Amino acid sequence: MVDIKKVAVLGSGVMGSGIAAHIASAGVPVVLLDIVPAGAENRNVLTEKAIEKQLSGKPPGFAHKRFAKNVTTGNLEDHLDLLKDCDLIIEAVLERLDVKQDVYKKIDAVRKAGSVVSSNTSTLPISSLTGGLPDAFKKDFIITHFFNPPRFMRLLEVAGSPDTRPDALAAVEKFADIKLGKGVVHCKDTPGFIANRIGVYWMMLGLLEAMRLGVTVEEADAVMGKPLGLPKTGIFGLFDLIGIDLMPLIAKAMLATLPANDPFRALYQEPELVKKMIADGYTGRKGKGGFYRLNAQKKKEAINLKTGEYAPAGKPQLASVEAAKAGIGALLTHKDIGGQYAASVMGGVLYYAASLIPEISDNIADVDNAMKLGYSWKYGPFEMIDKIGVDNVIAQIKAKGLPVPAILEKAAGKKLYEVGSGQRSAASVDGSYKPIIPPAGSLMLGDIKLTKKPVLKNASASLWDLGDGVACLELTSKMNAVDPDILALIEQSVALVKKDFKGLVIGNDADNFSVGANLGFMLMAANIAAWKQISDVIRAGQHAMMALKHAPFPVVSSLSGMALGGGCEIVLHSNAVQAHMESYPGLVEVGVGLIPAWGGCKELLLRNLDANNPGNTMPAVAKVFEQIGTAKVAGSAEEARDMKVLHATDTITMNRVRVLADAKAKALSMADSYAPDEPRTLRLPGETGKVALFMALDGLVASGKATPHDVVVSRVLAHVLTGGDTDIQDEITEQRLLDLEHEGFMELIKTKGTLDRIEHMLGTGKPLRN
Repeated sequence: MVDIKKVAVLGSGVMGSGIAAHIASAGVPVVLLDIVPAGAENRNVLTEKAIEKQLSGKPPGFAHKRFAKNVTTGNLEDHLDLLKDCDLIIEAVLERLDVKQDVYKKIDAVRKAGSVVSSNTSTLPISSLTGGLPDAFKKDFIITHFFNPPRFMRLLEVAGSPDTRPDALAAVEKFADIKLGKGVVHCKDTPGFIANRIGVYWMMLGLLEAMRLGVTVEEADAVMGKPLGLPKTGIFGLFDLIGIDLMPLIAKAMLATLPANDPFRALYQEPELVKKMIADGYTGRKGKGGFYRLNAQKKKEAINLKTGEYAPAGKPQLASVEAAKAGIGALLTHKDIGGQYAASVMGGVLYYAASLIPEISDNIADVDNAMKLGYSWKYGPFEMIDKIGVDNVIAQIKAKGLPVPAILEKAAGKKLYEVGSGQRSAASVDGSYKPIIPPAGSLMLGDIKLTKKPVLKNASASLWDLGDGVACLELTSKMNAVDPDILALIEQSVALVKKDFKGLVIGNDADNFSVGANLGFMLMAANIAAWKQISDVIRAGQHAMMALKHAPFPVVSSLSGMALGGGCEIVLHSNAVQAHMESYPGLVEVGVGLIPAWGGCKELLLRNLDANNPGNTMPAVAKVFEQIGTAKVAGSAEEARDMKVLHATDTITMNRVRVLADAKAKALSMADSYAPDEPRTLRLPGETGKVALFMALDGLVASGKATPHDVVVSRVLAHVLTGGDTDIQDEITEQRLLDLEHEGFMELIKTKGTLDRIEHMLGTGKPLRN
């Protein structure tokens, strides 16, 4: 099998440079080549500019700017020799067969024997791409279809031909899974593969049905979003995001190769409104606006699908959306316009997806995974059918006079997915159920829950046995916000793990580790002046965090997504962290007018103090003051390492489904020789340091960068970080710092400015600048 250690990407457009940036972020050397523009003085201008764009993007294509050094830029005329030692060569040039084949001939002239060549296309079949090329080239050729942006979209569709070496496919799939963190879906070589074949149909049907039914843009997106487990952009927001002008290009490319009887042929049309929008530059977010735009006052407007005029975007109140809380079926059967629209669009999409089995895939689980990873659907089409009921879907299909797809016909009276003997199985067209086997080395709590019950459980958290002597604490509250129940279960878990296990992992299957403390509880308690209850929660949180830090066994945070405020403090008090690269921790309490009070200030100070120069504490104090005072959140696990939220010894996993397994392995590797850190003392600058921070704060006020309540919060933060009423000669214990955090928090929670910030955050999800 090919061992992929170096990669080349040919073509430095948005996709090509994004693919190169993502591979470089995995620590793999990348060669990025493109053409030489006519008359260019700098012959590498395209690739160099592309890397600059990937670095400056918001968010950037690189997980950390330091990874850009892994990319070597060049051009296709002068630097083809750089391909000689590449193990994988990815072509991402224009979607023109003649251009691609010309590039393949250049590649084949210099590549080493056994190197794998792939195309990023999703519209051209392999037989066309490799037509007329040597047999040896065909054996090494595959398709690797990345989704944009490559850093964040986890789906990678991989396809080979009858000529492709199985070990070449296997090598790329292993590399993409483990090194690049991709959810690899093996596809048949059909137009659009899986995700775009269904996704483009869904978007086009959503557009046309909204026009036919007289549904507004806002109504359509209110329905085609959270109520169906679809991205919050909805249909029209997604058009704006990807570019309205891109859809006709994708559709026409697919129409060139789709089977003659494919329903997309009868469906597709380009409405006059869309043609006019493209002609006028209303191509979406990259243009002057799209189905939505911002007016001169930066207020959101939506287009009228009948008149083409813009008006202030409204917030539809649809009974069907409310009904969706009872399930997808309740939405699809609701009689209002939202229910009619949902039933028409999703009914058509689910029928289309079912009719494509086995043409695009023999495996419905692969189809569902492709839509979840490529289009960010919460449920794949076949999971949706199970939620609605197979028999209900069959009845709707028959009512329309359509033939029932074989996959549904065989599953009549049953479900498409079954669980038995601790394993999920998926229906196939022959009527049998085939087990869904997770990739070796992956682990999600959902797998554990198939065979086990929690060891401990309350309303907001559960403790699970991962096997091999490792337990896992799962937060289960809304958005995993930390509340008194979670703090109580932390204490109970520490006591139980000490007795019955070797180590503890803290993690979950959710998108985010934890969004922080439960602000609703804080606001409710403050509004009735329940100061003792708030004080008790702060003390309970501090005790729980210190119990984690000083437990006699390793505590490993399995980190992914956001870990904000109290969630970040859990991470800071863990003995080690196994982080998904896309982890975003940060202490953001100042945004709601508070300071970290569960030990966050203390831990960041301890991590930033220079052990080699214990007498000079001010640089560390100033750094932590800035980091907490600006509510800085890491843009990746690598940035979290720079912020010292992660230790230098903490490790990063690229694939989300492997983080928990790696965290468990880390806990086991630490268990035998583990000893907790001893409590530390430190010296802080006291009044002189506080004065220095106040002077810096005055400068921010003078420049308009700090609001009046920012000053109130920052002065309390400065008091804590400089050690309160102390002197540089005095030793401060960890407990004294915790006491200062508690005092500062209780002072701020009683101010009107802080309560206004909390209320605004809970109501809008955005910070108040008061």
